[in-house]
Amino acid sequence: MKLLKERIREDAKIVSQEVVKVDSFINHQIDVDFLEQLAEEFYRRFKDKKITKILTIEASGIAIAILAAQYFKVPVVFAKKTVSRNLDKETYRSKVYSFTKQKEYDIQVSARYLNPEDHILILDDFLANGKAALGLVDIVEQSGAQISGLGFVIEKGFQEGGKALRKMGFQIESLAIIKEIKGQEIIFEEKVE
Repeated sequence: MKLLKERIREDAKIVSQEVVKVDSFINHQIDVDFLEQLAEEFYRRFKDKKITKILTIEASGIAIAILAAQYFKVPVVFAKKTVSRNLDKETYRSKVYSFTKQKEYDIQVSARYLNPEDHILILDDFLANGKAALGLVDIVEQSGAQISGLGFVIEKGFQEGGKALRKMGFQIESLAIIKEIKGQEIIFEEKVE
């Protein structure tokens, strides 16, 4: 998506050859009008799929999931990373290793919010090694629901997550795929949009 690539080139901060910060517009400070355009693009790419719910993981995926849900007219469910006294006793759980935080989490979703009749669109801000996405896939499979597709704002194509998910046969839609980071330059995979 040309608009996203331009914004990344202008505003992203390169931390290392593996880490790009987009926290000034996607996942710390949120440019709502900009994310609205990304959400509409996810709708365009998945509108022909049956979708009854959008699933994401806290916290950075929530904003894009909520905005996209307005187009699909479906609820958003998010996997929690922390145990809470008010979380239902019956939950679907999976272990997820966070590339960014270098920490393992037990993510969980109340069994009340996912059921075998659901058709789930998984959305998140980043796809790197795919651990969060695989954890969400695991949760959907535990619930008996169907996965309609997975969407990511930014995919790091030089890491293994996208390859692993595509091998599983899912429709994967990444709005921008970073091919590599050379010094202070971000190089995108070019594909016809």
